[in-house]
Amino acid sequence: MNAATLFQEILRKKSYLCVGLDTDLAKIPPHLLSEKDPIFEFNRQIIDATADFCVAYKPNIAFYECLGSKGWDSLARTAEYLPKDTFKIADAKRGDIGNTSTMYAKAFFEQMNFDAVTLSPYMGKDSISPFLAFPDKWAILLALTSNEGSKDFQNLRLQNGKQVFEEVLHTSQQWGSTDNLMYVVGATKAEALAAIRQLIPQHFLLVPGYGSQGGELAAVAKYGLNQQCGLLVNSSRGIIYADNTKDFAKTARKIAQSIAQEMQELGLYK
Repeated sequence: MNAATLFQEILRKKSYLCVGLDTDLAKIPPHLLSEKDPIFEFNRQIIDATADFCVAYKPNIAFYECLGSKGWDSLARTAEYLPKDTFKIADAKRGDIGNTSTMYAKAFFEQMNFDAVTLSPYMGKDSISPFLAFPDKWAILLALTSNEGSKDFQNLRLQNGKQVFEEVLHTSQQWGSTDNLMYVVGATKAEALAAIRQLIPQHFLLVPGYGSQGGELAAVAKYGLNQQCGLLVNSSRGIIYADNTKDFAKTARKIAQSIAQEMQELGLYK
């Protein structure tokens, strides 16, 4: 899926919501634990309930691989079940030397048919390029994240005057294009989005941290929207764990619909 197609899906659904599938056996409704594959059954119901109001899904790979082969099976079933018109993100945060990155890319792009993978850019161009070699697939680079420790490195000032995250944005643009390179910018860093948009005006941004982590959608939209939307705003816990009863999917649907409505009211593009 290229940027133009993603933008058309945003216009069609009137939403740039991404639902994070951080599916934890300790947090899903207890009645699902009797299912043969509780993880997949939870995901299936969340997907069915929210698909009308979101354009992307983002399984966090750690929640699956911690369960061994069963977790990978649940992830594969989830990836296969995701609607074809949605943008599918493997939140894997990989980043290694070239030949290893090629294997990671094959795993997520060829075996599970994800559209994108989140990556750490710390090891540089040769760790990212293998992902960019796949047609209509995306690398999503960590740039400015919402976690407490982000300031340990990302905000350090370099000798050229740039902060580390600014150097990541500046340098990595030479590796790919607006059709295969996206960046993670946390919703709690919304005040930095205006400056980030000066550096990367046309690239899509994946924005986690909205909802339970305190990020405000209005600020993200104000500073982050561009002429082709340019945003995927992720909500995970705020949607999928809002209700622990048998009505969890209905509640998830209501929240996703509410977020999509707010996005529509704030505008889908500048």
